[in-house]
Amino acid sequence: MAINDNPLGTYLKDRRAKLDPGALGFPTTRRRTPGLRREEVAQRANISATWYMWLEQGRGGAPSAEVIRRIAHALLLTEAEREHLFLLALGRPPEPSYKGDEGITPRLQRTLDSLESSPAVIKTVTWDIVAWNRAASLVVLDSKKLESSQNNILRFIFFNNHAPSEMSDWEETARFAVATFRSGIARAGATESAKNLIEELSQKSPEFVKIWEENDVRAHTEGTKKLYHPIVGLINMEYSSFIVDGRADLNMLIFNAATEEDKTRLKSLLDQIQNE
Repeated sequence: MAINDNPLGTYLKDRRAKLDPGALGFPTTRRRTPGLRREEVAQRANISATWYMWLEQGRGGAPSAEVIRRIAHALLLTEAEREHLFLLALGRPPEPSYKGDEGITPRLQRTLDSLESSPAVIKTVTWDIVAWNRAASLVVLDSKKLESSQNNILRFIFFNNHAPSEMSDWEETARFAVATFRSGIARAGATESAKNLIEELSQKSPEFVKIWEENDVRAHTEGTKKLYHPIVGLINMEYSSFIVDGRADLNMLIFNAATEEDKTRLKSLLDQIQNE
């Protein structure tokens, strides 16, 4: 089996062959092959027909991101197909396009709800909690405090006068939150959208300004968290963070007990509260 030495050209040919010329306003007569012609793709992308032909043939050098964006639009590519085209042509995904404020799908909420013994939440890159399961509402979240801070963890950390006394590791928590917030908004292309929140935090919290000006960045992948609950005491939790596919602005955090002893405490807590 021969190795394809021009995967970009093959992909472009395949995508244009799947389009209906008539639906896009082109004549359907005298066509020897299905789909759009090369010059029709070039016309839709507003680029040179010769340049597009060279691109399919693997000639002419690397295209610009703008050209690839136009071709993706001309070929009516889905988000996944568009990303694949960028990876083939440029060796990297396209620049992120921040969506924000779209909420979550019912299916994603059902995924959270299925994790009955594992607290799980979904937060935005600006640290708004937008969804959670019952276990999270019983163990991880203090819904009354979150509601007073508009469900935003950064506001809770820096605006709640009781936060430092309630968190034994407040400074480390604050530094981690700000560092992951900075990297998250950059990754999701949300820097401009986060400006109002940054200005609000800066105006109201000297502590935030001090940490923000350190310019640290961290990845929110996995780690540990100590939770103190008034009923069962200290529970050591491990968490893993996952970017929701197709939504670079959303992270799912899933918590699990770190040890068998913590697992027993967590189960006891959930059983007690759920049976009340």
